[in-house]
Amino acid sequence: MNFFKMSGSGNDFILVDNRGGALAEIKDIPAFVQAVCRRKVSVGADGVILVESSERADFRWRFFNADGSEVEMCGNGGRCVARFAFLQGIAGERMSFETVAGIIDAEVRGDVVKLRLTEPSALQADRAIPIQDEMLTVDSLNTGVPHVVAFVKDLDAFDVFRYGRALRYSEAYAPAGTNANFVTVTGPHSLSVRTYERGVEDETLACGTGSVASALAAAARGEVTSPVEVTVRSGEILKIHFDKIDGAFRNVYLEGRVRVVYEGRLWEEAWQDNGY
Repeated sequence: MNFFKMSGSGNDFILVDNRGGALAEIKDIPAFVQAVCRRKVSVGADGVILVESSERADFRWRFFNADGSEVEMCGNGGRCVARFAFLQGIAGERMSFETVAGIIDAEVRGDVVKLRLTEPSALQADRAIPIQDEMLTVDSLNTGVPHVVAFVKDLDAFDVFRYGRALRYSEAYAPAGTNANFVTVTGPHSLSVRTYERGVEDETLACGTGSVASALAAAARGEVTSPVEVTVRSGEILKIHFDKIDGAFRNVYLEGRVRVVYEGRLWEEAWQDNGY
């Protein structure tokens, strides 16, 4: 099958136009996703995006993490799929696409994509979560998928894997789990973020919805105001726009560059040794 490999600020994805049934003969899509996302022995990616037909928008997407789990939303994946749809003639420069989280609007300008996300929800501040023999104070909110945000002093030295994994599997967020973001505010319109992603089960080079969650959590504390430039682990900068009205966040946008890495044909050898 034909596919694109794309990167959104360090998050990399495999994208397939499935409107014509490219995956029709794949009986176990989660197993297929796990197989092709394996690095060194297959394409390797943080996730797989399928573009399908929609009666409500320009197209519908299905998003799978590298572990095969299908989730509602991914900000950097959303930016990648928007540019993919434009390059493939599926949609124009301004488009909308259907997700489990709701209808997402996007605008493509060259290699820069600006995505309007669904309204954030479930903001909760200063929740103490036990991590082994200590307590970690976090804020939590949903920006299409669940996130927790912890503000730390030395981001480079922080043990993101240990604390991220503990938060992701904390009983406080069971059974679905959560993504975990660790943040240092660097100015009135800037911050740096490192993210442990659920489904990838490790720190990633970027997380779009996590960057949005971090910016909104910092804004709720009065630390930053829109627009906020978020430096992610890859070194790239994502720009977050939002309105804060009567304590609530509206018109939330995620903006940044999207890179086409390559396009090609995926052979059955890339996944067939999984036994299906």
